[in-house]
Amino acid sequence: MTESTPTPGTPDAATPGAESTAVTPSPVTAADGAPETSPKDQALADRCSNRSQRPTSAAFRSFIAERWADRPAGTPDPLPAAGYAAARRARISELFPGERLVLPAGPLKTRSNDTDYRFRPHSAFAHLTGLGTDQEPDAVLVLHPTDDGGHEAVLYFRPLAGRDTEEFFADARYGEFWVGARPTLEDLAALTGVRTAALAELADALAKDVGEAGVRVRVVPGADDAVAALVDAARDGTLSTEEREAADAELAEALSELRLVKDEHEVEEMRRAVAATVAGFERIVRNLPRAVEHRRGERVIESSFDGHAREEGNAVGYETIAASGDHATTLHWTRNDGQVRQGELVLVDAGVEVDSLYTADVTRTLPVDGTFTDVQRRVYQAVLDAADAAFAVARPGTRFRDLHAAAMEIIAARLAEWGLLPGTAEESLEPEGQFHRRWMVHGTSHHLGLDVHDCAQARREMYLDAVLEPGMVFTIEPGLYFKSDDLAVPEEYRGIGVRIEDDVLVTADGHENLSAALPRRPEDVEAWMAGLLGR
Repeated sequence: MTESTPTPGTPDAATPGAESTAVTPSPVTAADGAPETSPKDQALADRCSNRSQRPTSAAFRSFIAERWADRPAGTPDPLPAAGYAAARRARISELFPGERLVLPAGPLKTRSNDTDYRFRPHSAFAHLTGLGTDQEPDAVLVLHPTDDGGHEAVLYFRPLAGRDTEEFFADARYGEFWVGARPTLEDLAALTGVRTAALAELADALAKDVGEAGVRVRVVPGADDAVAALVDAARDGTLSTEEREAADAELAEALSELRLVKDEHEVEEMRRAVAATVAGFERIVRNLPRAVEHRRGERVIESSFDGHAREEGNAVGYETIAASGDHATTLHWTRNDGQVRQGELVLVDAGVEVDSLYTADVTRTLPVDGTFTDVQRRVYQAVLDAADAAFAVARPGTRFRDLHAAAMEIIAARLAEWGLLPGTAEESLEPEGQFHRRWMVHGTSHHLGLDVHDCAQARREMYLDAVLEPGMVFTIEPGLYFKSDDLAVPEEYRGIGVRIEDDVLVTADGHENLSAALPRRPEDVEAWMAGLLGR
């Protein structure tokens, strides 16, 4: 990685509204042209520049600004999601007439010293703008109230800086030399269909008409602390802390519930994410022999899938779980540093996030050598039967909670048949029992979309207790996990973890298994693996 040169005086991500301008060089400079600053006077945040040399002469500034080709003419075509995003904004607008709604994309986050994590915008921002990938750090979508009771959307962001600015060549966080050219105001307006403005205008825009009996302002909590501070400054004295928190929570809740039912564009993006994920699982199987040979075979599996996700999409939708043997009994095993051994199972929970930021979430439990043992097959079949029971009730009119209940009936029955419960299956299913949950401690389903656990701020009555509707997308993922030190089960079960997870779309007359292209039945898994491995 090229070493960066942070520049004192350039805008900071924590200061929305700061704009890049040509900066006058310090009148006191060292022999190499870099500003000379006493160590005791230098801000801690600026000290990463101590190892770097930056030209500041007027001659250099004039030279670097000259003789560049004209930028490409024209503006980009609208995003495929632009029309859908407008409809989503209209639905939110109806819920909050006369109020100003503030949705930050979020700031860049420091990974270490002067390097940042790859940027991903806040999901609510992406949903209401249609922007994906790494667009657009520090941007803020604001829905301004209009006299007719609706809203005007304005997108505030850092537009492309001129080549005569210090930012152009010296700002390692935003400069074109370092991170590439940002869009212009015209570019982003054309992409999104939303009016755009420079981030420098945000603070004044937020404060307009706010006060006693004035415009109420809400901001998505946790998305951008600096923007939240601007909002709090704008509404200072108009609401108590508790009232502010409650108002912002209501906005987050509404934005989350807006995603419970997917529109046509979202469903197609989910199909793309699942298709890419299926191909990633095929790559995993082809690489299993190499995983067995490697001292950290789980990393071979992880990197096989994660590399595919970057090639075919934006990234993985969450940290890939590649859990072999007893590691499969740890639900969120993401260390992935273990060996992959013949005769064991490997549980892989992975999803490709496509450029629009919609993600799949699929789990398959695979026999490393391509064939299940009798006890592995017994456990696997029990989990598959539980999943199929949940599928049987996945249709409009049933409740989301019914999916879990149907799966648990099968799990309890199988554990009772194997003599593992301290009573009957019926006794275990009672609220005061639940003994079967020792080996299946998580829920069977969660909504899926822009986030792997989508719609997480929705109210209970809109999520767990809700009636299923066409357009809902969620997982079905029962499992059984017998830890190697679990003395409540016979030794033959210990160290076996099985989960089968599919992505499900509710349709008008039932459901569609979006991930059905990946085999589920044990005999089909074995045949699929044999074909991929050339056996």
